[in-house]
Amino acid sequence: MLTVGYGQEDNKRATVYSIEVEGMVTAGTTSHIQRGIEMAEEEGAEALLILLNTPGGLVNATLDIVSDMINADVPIITYVYPDGGIAASAGTFILLGGHKAVMAPGTTIGAAMPVTMSPEGEGEPADDKTVQFLAGHIRSIAESRNRPADVAERFVTENLTLSGREAIELEIIDDIAEDIPALLEDIDGLEFVLKTRTVTLNTDNAEIQNIEKNTRDTITHLISNPQIAFILFLLGVYGLVIGFNAPETFFPEVLGAIALVLALYGLGLFEVNVFAAIMILLGVGLIIAEAYTPTYGVLGTGGVISMIFGIVYLPVEPLASERWLAEFRTIAIGVAIIASVLLIVIVAALYRLKKSKVIHGDDEFADIIGIVNDTIDPEGLIKVQGEIWRAKSKDAVTIQEGEKVRILNREGMVCIVEKEQGKHDERERKDK
Repeated sequence: MLTVGYGQEDNKRATVYSIEVEGMVTAGTTSHIQRGIEMAEEEGAEALLILLNTPGGLVNATLDIVSDMINADVPIITYVYPDGGIAASAGTFILLGGHKAVMAPGTTIGAAMPVTMSPEGEGEPADDKTVQFLAGHIRSIAESRNRPADVAERFVTENLTLSGREAIELEIIDDIAEDIPALLEDIDGLEFVLKTRTVTLNTDNAEIQNIEKNTRDTITHLISNPQIAFILFLLGVYGLVIGFNAPETFFPEVLGAIALVLALYGLGLFEVNVFAAIMILLGVGLIIAEAYTPTYGVLGTGGVISMIFGIVYLPVEPLASERWLAEFRTIAIGVAIIASVLLIVIVAALYRLKKSKVIHGDDEFADIIGIVNDTIDPEGLIKVQGEIWRAKSKDAVTIQEGEKVRILNREGMVCIVEKEQGKHDERERKDK
């Protein structure tokens, strides 16, 4: 096997690429890490450093990330960082996939037991088939990196959680490092066996280059997050509903269509409960029916309840932590209630608008009473519906300031009026 020494070749400073994995692990995270591995391989970097601080994430995204790491042709260092950070659930899988796994002081790993949402809305262990599959997979990852497979398996089967010191004692990680410079010093001179070669690192005083998410990674990360995908789904449905009820406005339906396409793409990046999706659609339908049918809130209430049940069961992601599931449930229910109320108000307003009398052009003020604001002789100013308009007497009759006039029609920006003889007093008071 070929042995290669990287580092200060031709007096060039060694480079270590780094990627930060924070928050939920999504398809965007997969794309980000894939790009980082490719760049590190192509540029001949000493290593790729993956900084972990995550509560968990999507199953498919996690499995893809670990597969890329196992097959990488560059040393990968996984580091739970900063102090107080966590690599729970999906983060533990990624941590064990590194050629060298390191934790900062005060960090925690584990709690990788797959969970699903219970009828009470709490996280509970997934079915035995899922547990056994993920337990076998994390065992395989540990064996490929010469780590104790029985300990790794307990992360899934027993929801094992370890501090840095405990992880060192069980040999599930390789080191505890205070910070990144200390980590680079610790790995300097280490030898790593890759797929096609063996490399010896020269990371002392290496330059760190952080690989940021590009636009594609960022968008994928956002829309593959179940919380964002759900909100986009609601915006898409509501936009189309409002657009269909207010034709020729174009903006709501265009915005709704874009949001719906993004939502459907995002929903396709993680496992979704079909029953939950049907419940959400049923809820939207009942809320729309409430706006058109005088049921005194019966349909609307049923719609909100249907949507809430659908939202709670929407994501089926066994590597999402219980904390994330609780946060998702709280945010989703709040958004569903607010959005449902807004949809009822908006659709009802549009329905009333469609039922109201249509006023065309010059007939806008026809038969409405106004007050002379400046003597009409034969032209002057009147106040009507709180606005000042130019007015012209129909028969060139002088009408004094303060008198009432009735608008007959409008010619351009000039109202044609006649003196009011005491009629429509009640209407005038309403106009005031």
